[in-house]
Amino acid sequence: MSEPDAAEVPIFELGLAIVPGERVSLHIFERRYRLMIGHCLEEDAPFGIVLCDDGGARSIGCTAEVTEVTERHDDGRMDIVVTGAEPFRVHDRFEAPDWPAGRIARIEAQTGGPEVAEELGAARAAFAELLEAVGAKRERAEAAPGAYAIAAQVEMPPTDKQALLEAGDERERLSLLESSLRRLLAGVAKRRELGERAKTNGHAPGRIGPVQRPEQPDDD
Repeated sequence: MSEPDAAEVPIFELGLAIVPGERVSLHIFERRYRLMIGHCLEEDAPFGIVLCDDGGARSIGCTAEVTEVTERHDDGRMDIVVTGAEPFRVHDRFEAPDWPAGRIARIEAQTGGPEVAEELGAARAAFAELLEAVGAKRERAEAAPGAYAIAAQVEMPPTDKQALLEAGDERERLSLLESSLRRLLAGVAKRRELGERAKTNGHAPGRIGPVQRPEQPDDD
C-alpha cells in the first residue's frame, strides 16, 4: 500500500462510509454543499466523503464521483447518486472559500492474489449465505474479486465499512468483512426466528427482507 502526493479535494462529512464501487443516493440541500456538487459536476471532479459520528470526523475516507443527478429542485436542492472511487488519508483540513476542503493522499488498495485465496473464499461464502438468506442469487458472490467489491453490495454499519477503509491490507479487509457479513447473517436469522414465533402466538409476523441502509442524515 502506497500514498501518492497529496491533492486538494472538497470534503463532505457524513454519517456514512462509502467504499470503492459503492453507489449511494444523497440529498444535497445546504448551500455550501450545493456549490461543492455544482463544482464537481462542472469540473468532472471527485470529492471526499469522510465518516463523522460520535467519535468525530475520521482521518481516512473515500473519494466519490457524481454519477447521476436524479432530480434538481426549484430551490436549488439536488438528489444525486455517487459512486465510491479511491480510499484516502486526510493530511490537512481547512475551509475553502465556498466549501470544506482538505489535502489528501490517495491510498492504493490492492485486491490481493493467491496469498489471500483462503480469506477471499471465506468472505465469498459468507456473502453467498447472506444473499441466499434474503432471496438473492448466490452467484453474485463468486463474481466479486475482492473485499471492496463485496462490501459495495451490502448494507453494513458505517463503522464496519470504515474499518475496511482503515485496514492495512487485503487480508485484513477480507477477515473484517467476513466477520461483518456473519453478524448480518445472524441478524437476518434472528429476525426470521422472531417472525416465526410471532406467527405461533397470534401476533403479526416480523418483516424479513434484505438488509436495509439506515436512513441517510441531512448533509449539514
